[in-house]
Amino acid sequence: MFEHIVQFLSQSGYSGVFALMALENIFPPIPSEMIMPMAGFAAARGELNIVAVLVAGVAGSVVGTLPWYYAGRLYGKERLKNVASRHGRWITVGPDDIEKALDTFQKHGRKAVFFGRLVPAIRTLISVPAGIAKMSMIKYLLYSTAGSLIWTGLLAAAGYLLQAEYQLVAKYVDPVSKTIVGIIVTLYVYRVVTYRSEKPHAES
Repeated sequence: MFEHIVQFLSQSGYSGVFALMALENIFPPIPSEMIMPMAGFAAARGELNIVAVLVAGVAGSVVGTLPWYYAGRLYGKERLKNVASRHGRWITVGPDDIEKALDTFQKHGRKAVFFGRLVPAIRTLISVPAGIAKMSMIKYLLYSTAGSLIWTGLLAAAGYLLQAEYQLVAKYVDPVSKTIVGIIVTLYVYRVVTYRSEKPHAES
């Protein structure tokens, strides 16, 4: 699986890095913890340019958060929680998740967007309260890009620096990557099967 993902990124180029990172923020098919190190690995082999990989990764990561930002901005807290209540089984986001993300944003404000991009558990959801609070697009993009640059940069650098240990990396990362994907699929199926819809909130 390791080699397949590296080959895909090498063949699809920067558009592949951009697309996977964008999708990872909307609905994670493959986590960024796998995408960027492997893109960095491909760059170290001379198949991609590391700077362009970083730019594509950051751009995709930020663009992928915009649907969540605009969902919060256009729908507002209660209407969005209503949507989550009705469709949370499939979108893997429930009303409580939105409430927790909003609490985090209210406590830390702009810093929540910056540092939130560095925390896997809330990297995507922190965009929702930013939209609900109608944080200006310029500030949102600034803080989100800064946080994403650090996160994707560290991941890409890790893959780039490990290129010399190709056989070792492939040996350990391949089973780990399969395990991660398996866990993601299992957790999603488990959530769909066990999800209990919460009582809808009144629209505001």
